[in-house]
Amino acid sequence: MIKTGPPPRALDYDKQEPREGQNIRSLFRRFSSAIASAVGSPWAFAVACAAIIVWAVMGPHFHYSDTWQLVINTGTTIVTFLMVFLIQNTQNRDAKAIHLKLDELIRGVKGARTHLVDLENMSDEELDKLQSEFQRVREKASKRKEQKQGGSNGAPENALPAGGASREHRI
Repeated sequence: MIKTGPPPRALDYDKQEPREGQNIRSLFRRFSSAIASAVGSPWAFAVACAAIIVWAVMGPHFHYSDTWQLVINTGTTIVTFLMVFLIQNTQNRDAKAIHLKLDELIRGVKGARTHLVDLENMSDEELDKLQSEFQRVREKASKRKEQKQGGSNGAPENALPAGGASREHRI
């Protein structure tokens, strides 16, 4: 059965039927976003600190044995290993969303250089060349600003000159 009607709005994408292969991706996206949000909370930090305190307090009971040390080393290694993937997934999605938003803004601004839209896909050499170009633009703008300020001897534009008359009245 073919569905007709208006295309789904951006906010309705999670409500769409997942395509083949997207179900796992969608589940992982939601899971990684939820975990990244949870572990970035003050409560998660407090729980981690409490776990370390409990481990440290248990040291004398276990005579600071190799097994006691192995528990914290193994636990932190496993958590760190798994968190790298979850946080990287969340950061990749955020970066992609920001790139798309910036691309849309670039396309929407009259006079903008639209070749900057796919900047993230440029080679390192192309990015270095573009960075140099923007550095030259900044330097030129800085020189123009200095020249404008140099002509007024640092006095504000609307200040009265030594003779007392404003610039508009001097002809």
